[in-house]
This record gives sequence, structure tokens and C-alpha cells, in this order.
Amino acid sequence: MFAKLKQSILEKKFDASLLKFVQNRKTSQKEILSVGILTSEEISSKNDIQKEVETLLNVRNTKIISFRKFNKLDEVSFKHFSENDINWKGEFTQENLQSFLEQPFDLLIGYFNTNNLYLETAVLKSNATFKVGFSKVNSKLYELEISEDVSNLHQFLSELKKYLIILKKLKI
Repeated sequence: MFAKLKQSILEKKFDASLLKFVQNRKTSQKEILSVGILTSEEISSKNDIQKEVETLLNVRNTKIISFRKFNKLDEVSFKHFSENDINWKGEFTQENLQSFLEQPFDLLIGYFNTNNLYLETAVLKSNATFKVGFSKVNSKLYELEISEDVSNLHQFLSELKKYLIILKKLKI
């Protein structure tokens, strides 16, 4: 019961924050030197997303954090966060996640293709200056959306690289 109430409150806070974000959006023209990646554990357990990003985009300063459903049997991990790491006010409480979101990445990749309130809130709260994600999620979150299947990591990153070169955010 409390989980559904918390979810409802968080959805309302997310919608209000998203509206403010869209109204005050600023897009950077800086070259991509640092990349943050937000994804789910299901996706990150199947792909080495961080390595692929570093290789294809030729960027060394990358960090990744994944969402996973809370399970009290799981070990605490600095590479994961769960629904328990966000309070009723819509603020993330895990220090590592908070530090990740405060970093001014030149590029944030939302590598998930289904609606997930916690991942979307993390994308919204990130201080990244340019945000990219899948077109099937929430179009208001990203400056650039790519329509691709989540299982085609290489194709997604190839498309992303093509657009970043066109936008002069990545050197050839």
C-alpha cells in the first residue's frame, strides 16, 4: 500500500519537475569529453555498455550506474540504485548516485527503452549538459532520441556517434 502511495507521489513530483526542466532547458555546444550512463541491471548485465561507449565514442571519462529492483538479499553496490534510494520528496538518498547526478557530464546516455520512474527521475535530475536516450521513453527528457532496439548496443552507439559528429560535439 505504501509503495503505491509513494509511487503516486513521486509521479506527481516528476511531472512537475519535468515541466520546469522543459521550460528552462539549456543545451551545451561543448565537445563530448565525459559520459554518464544510466541503465537497468537487466541491460547492463548483458552488455558491457561502458566499454562499448569508450571504444566507439573514443571517450575515456565514463561512468555508469544501473537501476535494479530492491531485494534485501542483494549486496549493497555502488554501481546500482533501487526504488529504496529515493525518498518521498523525490530526492535520491544514496550518496554515490547523488554524486553521479551532480557531475556535469558532457553527455548522459539513458540506455533503457521502457518507462521507469526511477531511471527517468535520475535522467531529469542529472546535471549533464546533453542528454540522449531511446525514443520510446519520455521525449521531454532528451535533446536527442534514437529509435533502436535496446539489444543493438553497437547500432545505437553508431547512430549516436553519427549525430554527435553532425552536431560537432565529437571530433572525427
